[in-house]
Amino acid sequence: MPNNPVLVIGASRGIGAELVRQYLADGQMVHATVRDPAEPGELAGLDGDLVLHRLDVRDPDEITELAQSVDDLAVIIHNAGINRAPRAEIMEVNAVAPIRVVEALLAAGTLRPEGVIAIMTSQMGARRDKTGSLGDYGDSKEALNLEFRNRADDWRGRGALAIVVHPGWVRTDMGGSSAPLSVEESATGVRDLIANLTPEQHGRFWTWDGREHPW
Repeated sequence: MPNNPVLVIGASRGIGAELVRQYLADGQMVHATVRDPAEPGELAGLDGDLVLHRLDVRDPDEITELAQSVDDLAVIIHNAGINRAPRAEIMEVNAVAPIRVVEALLAAGTLRPEGVIAIMTSQMGARRDKTGSLGDYGDSKEALNLEFRNRADDWRGRGALAIVVHPGWVRTDMGGSSAPLSVEESATGVRDLIANLTPEQHGRFWTWDGREHPW
């Protein structure tokens, strides 16, 4: 098995934790961020080459420390996000932080040439046929998508293959129990998308099952 280290940002539960499980099961080294490594949530007790890192995506010092602690990454997945908080916090965590974290990681040279950056977004951030507000969460994802598009060419010039991904409506704390997808299905699809990503797919909006999504 080739050594293709992966960084999963926002990994203590849900899709993030399942991505960690699956990469570990494939024998990959995984760096995973949690708010408090002493309370790793669903990552507790996992076997494999797993390194936990403390990260609050709103904390510039912790972002810098993370960027100095990882290297030679094949994949960066930014999964951290919230949907129940004051609007300013939702916008900071969902729209501002992913760009800030990726910029710090790229500036520190942590990603291999042609390495993949996958940022979790949502179809709720798509602007097509938008007739009203989708709430703070939808607004935050729309803002994320817009800023991603502004940065994509620069990131490609720095050697990255970068995409935003709608992981589907998934049975998680955020998605609720009535969602049609399991975390296993979503994570498997996201991993397949990343593993087969081509330069032609860079800078675009994809769904967990490999379909291109309109902006």
